[in-house]
Amino acid sequence: YTGNTWNATLCPDDATCATNCALEGADYAATYGATASGSSLKLTFVTVGTYATNVGSRLYLMDTDTSYAQFDLLNSEFTFDVDVSNLPCGLNGALYFVSMDKDGGMGKYSTNKAGAKYGTGYCDAQCPRDLKFINGQGNVDGWKPSSNDKNAGVGNHGSCCSEMDIW
Repeated sequence: YTGNTWNATLCPDDATCATNCALEGADYAATYGATASGSSLKLTFVTVGTYATNVGSRLYLMDTDTSYAQFDLLNSEFTFDVDVSNLPCGLNGALYFVSMDKDGGMGKYSTNKAGAKYGTGYCDAQCPRDLKFINGQGNVDGWKPSSNDKNAGVGNHGSCCSEMDIW
């Protein structure tokens, strides 16, 4: 995948792409503008990196190196703080729960070799179609590069699950 286009030789279709490709870890500070300090997390909206400009970020809370944190909030309290004075005008900050598989889908989809460790398994109530890999396969079939974002596009497949918006 380069820019907003799949490599047609390695990824002629969803299944072949999953066979030929592997996900690798990300440099969250350089690529997504995400930095942690103590119990605080700072996200930048636009991050100009070595290979691309990234707009927006989505992070997942991990329980272990290979599994997402799961929450059982029945009869429990959930609290968080947001310093909105640092949220620029016109931007949307959000915190929400989605019903992702704890292992990122490795147990459900035999072709998913990456799992939660590499950020797979994301889903939400909007059924995002811009994800590169869904359910252990590439999202190559029907991929349409974005006309106004040189790094994005949408494929035929969306990744849908329940969502509860907190903020």
